[in-house]
Amino acid sequence: MSASLPDLHTNPLDPADAAGALPDQPPTVRPHSLWRAMARGVVGRCPRCGQGRLFRAFLKPVDRCGRCDQDWSLQRADDFPAYASLFITGHLVAPLAVHLARDASISSAMASAIILPITAALAIGLLQPCKGAIIAVQWRMGMHGFQRDPSADDDATP
Repeated sequence: MSASLPDLHTNPLDPADAAGALPDQPPTVRPHSLWRAMARGVVGRCPRCGQGRLFRAFLKPVDRCGRCDQDWSLQRADDFPAYASLFITGHLVAPLAVHLARDASISSAMASAIILPITAALAIGLLQPCKGAIIAVQWRMGMHGFQRDPSADDDATP
């Protein structure tokens, strides 16, 4: 009984080649996993084709992908990207804050001067990647009006 192993030498963000494309879709679109779609969304690329831009402004997604014509106006990320961003930021900054409060020999004002800018930069910097990943999950799972593509199952990914 042999299980197929994932190809670790390929980049999940690379667009598909023409040989792996579906017949009724552009050559850059092929079935891919949830993780690949999320990785594309994190870097601001279309989760479907990996080449078109996902955002036209900092947090405003494009209405349609310029490459594969996927409709992104159906997404409903709402406040979840902010919650996810703060959750990740908190887990990254908390150990630093505990270390500075307990072990470092600096004043609380100095600790605050270190922690607060880092926290603000992480929280704001993670907003767009979190929103991209959440839009990708909604698209891949067929949520909020997106049609789930049955040919894009994880088992079909080479």
